[in-house]
Amino acid sequence: MSARPVKIDERACVDPRAKLGVGVEIGPFAVVGPDVELGDGVVLEPHAMATGRTTIGAGTRLSPFACVGGPGQIQGSKGEPGQLVIGQRNVFREQATINAGSAEGGGCTRVGDDNLFMIGSHVGHDSEIGSHCIIANMVGLAGHVRVEDHAVLGAYAGVHQHCRIGESVMAAANVKLAKDAPPFSMVAHDRARLVGVNTVGLARRGFSKQTQRQIKRAYHVLFYSKLRFEPAIARVREELGDVPEVDRLLRFLEAPSTRGICR
Repeated sequence: MSARPVKIDERACVDPRAKLGVGVEIGPFAVVGPDVELGDGVVLEPHAMATGRTTIGAGTRLSPFACVGGPGQIQGSKGEPGQLVIGQRNVFREQATINAGSAEGGGCTRVGDDNLFMIGSHVGHDSEIGSHCIIANMVGLAGHVRVEDHAVLGAYAGVHQHCRIGESVMAAANVKLAKDAPPFSMVAHDRARLVGVNTVGLARRGFSKQTQRQIKRAYHVLFYSKLRFEPAIARVREELGDVPEVDRLLRFLEAPSTRGICR
């Protein structure tokens, strides 16, 4: 069985130095820059754009007017070329944008696998997105944001630079996240506050009822008891530290934070 041929519309603008994998499809008026590498089966629909030092993993799809790999939106930047690394099977819908890394921020923006970036969403420079995330319509992530696996950010959510979004976080529509959202949590309101554990997300990931109860117990001690934060962490580690999910929650809370933690 022969490999699928590359299909490039005659109206597309593809630099001859770009590296194209097997079965790549590039539609009319799409643009591919000289330092772009497209993995097998990548599709650029009409008017999509991939520029800069960008690597896009197999099976990823860019809808019309999606733009990936442009320089970070940094006032006063000297324009040093950054890098963008996108994993496999991601979908960037219409007018989604993602910027490359910057010299000031480490040089690379990274995206994992199987993510959905809906219409008009934006990922700033030097950010890191995990896998299996949903970034809904018009969500804006500033630079240096970290989003862990299975997070869901509702429409029009805004995330401050240097914030961390833990795994399986559910952020409500229109929320403004200026502090870190702990793993497995739901956050809501104009200025983001904890409103509970993301039980629907945990169930969808196949977590057992026992694991869900253990996470809820950890949240009760950490955020709803009268204990101060450090003693609460110590108590949860003593009682539930052998539960992998709780251990990940505690390590997230114990890691250095630029913005502080949502409470």
